[in-house]
Amino acid sequence: MHTDAERCVRAVQSKDARFDGWFYTAVLTTRIYCRPSCPVVPPKPENMSFYPSAAACQQEGFRACKRCRPDSSPGSPEWNQRADLVARAMRLIADGVVDRDGVPGLATRLGYSTRQVERQLLAELGAGPLALARAQRAQTARLLIETTALPMAEIAFGAGFSSIRTFNDTVREVFALAPGELRERAPKTTRKAAASATPASATPATPGVLSLRLPFRAPLNPDNLFGHLIATAVPGVEEWRDGAYRRTLRLPYGHGVVALTPTPDHIACRLSLTDMRDLTIAISRCRRMLDLDADPVAVDAQLSADPLLAPLVAKAPGRRVPRTVDEAEFAVRAVLGQQVSTAAARTHAARLVAAHGEPIDDPEGGLTHLFPAPEALAALDPEALALPRSRRTTLTTLVRHLADGSLRLGVESGWEEARARLGELPGFGPWTVDVIAMRALGDPDAFLPTDLGIRRAAQQLGIPHTPAALTERAAAWRPWRAYAVQYLWATDDHPINNIPA
Repeated sequence: MHTDAERCVRAVQSKDARFDGWFYTAVLTTRIYCRPSCPVVPPKPENMSFYPSAAACQQEGFRACKRCRPDSSPGSPEWNQRADLVARAMRLIADGVVDRDGVPGLATRLGYSTRQVERQLLAELGAGPLALARAQRAQTARLLIETTALPMAEIAFGAGFSSIRTFNDTVREVFALAPGELRERAPKTTRKAAASATPASATPATPGVLSLRLPFRAPLNPDNLFGHLIATAVPGVEEWRDGAYRRTLRLPYGHGVVALTPTPDHIACRLSLTDMRDLTIAISRCRRMLDLDADPVAVDAQLSADPLLAPLVAKAPGRRVPRTVDEAEFAVRAVLGQQVSTAAARTHAARLVAAHGEPIDDPEGGLTHLFPAPEALAALDPEALALPRSRRTTLTTLVRHLADGSLRLGVESGWEEARARLGELPGFGPWTVDVIAMRALGDPDAFLPTDLGIRRAAQQLGIPHTPAALTERAAAWRPWRAYAVQYLWATDDHPINNIPA
């Protein structure tokens, strides 16, 4: 979008928050870059220049605006709508892969050479993987500086910097303030931003716990999003407590517990981490699970063009696709949920967790385990599973392929390749493949024409409800068929559609 200067100028002049994260406005006279919704008086059009990423602005010598905090915008919806090289690279960078494994590690995960990855990112985003990762480290550093009392040295290494000097230089360059100065002005800045989408919270944090604000593009309907996560929660791994959805997280350097609470203008997030270096990936995974980088206006406009879907969209706009923090975990749970009720699927998953999950302590609630990793499940005895023999085979085959790496469902996965690999496994029919594509892989166009709830909703709306007829009708909903599934599911009186009182 940044190449359409006229459209960008209109967005800046109207302070349209929908475009936050789509592009960044660099002001040539002040050498500052802002989000489109920056509350200050817009500069003259001739003084504006537009960039596709904060990293590109920083590379050109612009510093972040202290008023609108452009680094705290929701992420671009582009990276969740596509599965090409650039989109997969951006998802991996958001997960901190460059900080952990470097650019060669990023390229290896993607299956391309380092030069190819750098060339593609530079062409589309105006910055290479190192610059993009550096911009993300700066954002994480600011978050820790403003919301914790951690020493600066711990913040530097927790944010992914290799040295204190690099940390100091980057913070000064990006924010035009030393780290200490950034912390001194944090309370004042946070009060001014209390009604905006900045991710820093003014609430004093419990020792070892970070309190964050996760921004999103409005509107957001939390009913099906949190309702689905709560209704399918696995005991010991997930719970609904005191108005928050809580769950355990398996992370590269340790584990964590997150509590997510919907509010009108942000998602309140409380994170407890055993290693602060996992902050970046924890935030990335939580945003991905809640689909917070979606563009609901674009989605709802497309679906509303269908006269039968339009009333559903108008009644409760802004539905998101509930996803996952762990793709392998969801694939296992999808198999356990084949042809059984939600309650039965939870029971099967809870047995696996109790037998093979890694125990953790949760002083604030009732979480007891991490969901077992594929490596732990690969050695389980099929006869110990209270499942039909065919489903035992399906589950053991799945975890074996996940454990040995022959099946990869992470954020780096190509959607079509992953679908093909899943379809080759025994017991994987269209419903299982599509629900994994929708909720684990994150394909916004995944569709479930054989799902009983979808067929029942179609029948109520007067839509032909055979799988073939549904697929034909759903062609008009592309590329947002996964969101159409949420609106169709919402026609049923099922716990997944409501947050408990």
